[in-house]
Order: sequence, then C-alpha cells, then structure tokens
Amino acid sequence: MEFSHLDNKGNARMVDVSKKTATVREAKAEGRIYMKADTLRAVMDGSMPKGDVLAAARIAGVMAAKRTSELIPMCHNIPLDSVKVDLVPDLKENCIKIAASVRCIWKTGVEMEALTAVSVAALTVYDMCKSLDKTMVIGDVMLVWKTGGKSGDFKRTRGEDG
Repeated sequence: MEFSHLDNKGNARMVDVSKKTATVREAKAEGRIYMKADTLRAVMDGSMPKGDVLAAARIAGVMAAKRTSELIPMCHNIPLDSVKVDLVPDLKENCIKIAASVRCIWKTGVEMEALTAVSVAALTVYDMCKSLDKTMVIGDVMLVWKTGGKSGDFKRTRGEDG
C-alpha cells in the first residue's frame, strides 16, 4: 500500500496537489456537546457568566476552519469560500448539536476544515460553561457528507453513526 503523506524513504511530506484541477469541494460535519440540564438552560436563556455561548462558539468554529492547516500536520492551506456553523440546543438529550458546512473551489477537500470547525465550536462551549459544569462530554464528531475530489462523493448512511 502506498501512503501519500510519505516519500519513498518513509519521511513525512505534504501531498503535491499542483497538478490537480480546482473543483467545487464541500463537506458537512456534525458533533454534540452533552451537559447538565441546568447548564443547557443557562446557555439558552443567556445567563452564562461569560456571555453568549452560542455566538462565541459559532465564531470560534468559523475561525478554526480557516486555520485548520496550522493545526493538522500536512493539511493544505485552502482558500475557503464559505463556512457556516450552526448550534442547536436539544433539551431532550441535554446537548447542543453542532453542524459545520464548508465550501471552496480548490484542488483538495474540506473535510478536515468542517471537522475542525465542529470540534473547536464544541471546545468553546466547554470553555464558556465549565464554571457551571465540568462533566460536559464532547462526542459524536463525524463527517456527514462531502462532495468533489478523486475519492468522489460520500454520504453517511444510517448505521454509520460512529
């Protein structure tokens, strides 16, 4: 098996995409942060001491997507055209559902940017709520779908929930 991030001597390298054609690349990732019911209610009613948790997490997710190449070794610096981060409180499951959609026209995909946006948004929620609830759990972070590229399209089906 040939590994694209290793040269013929086994040394790490960034994949050369210079000969690839720029095409539309899109990806969506999701995740959740579970918390105590009281914590979730405080997030929803805006009474958290650090301010608007959802707004801060949304901004953090967008910023993280833009900086993915600085965080993940061998990731390309991709000129993103669109990043959208949604956070939806779920009182039934005592969690905040996080979704990130990323789009660009480039030579390589944006899966890592979408996953990074979700992860950092969840970490931001944790940071802003930890004074009330240190039992929060970040989980269920996964790629939901992606389009474009050599590997083709991907869409998670039922039963592939991690």
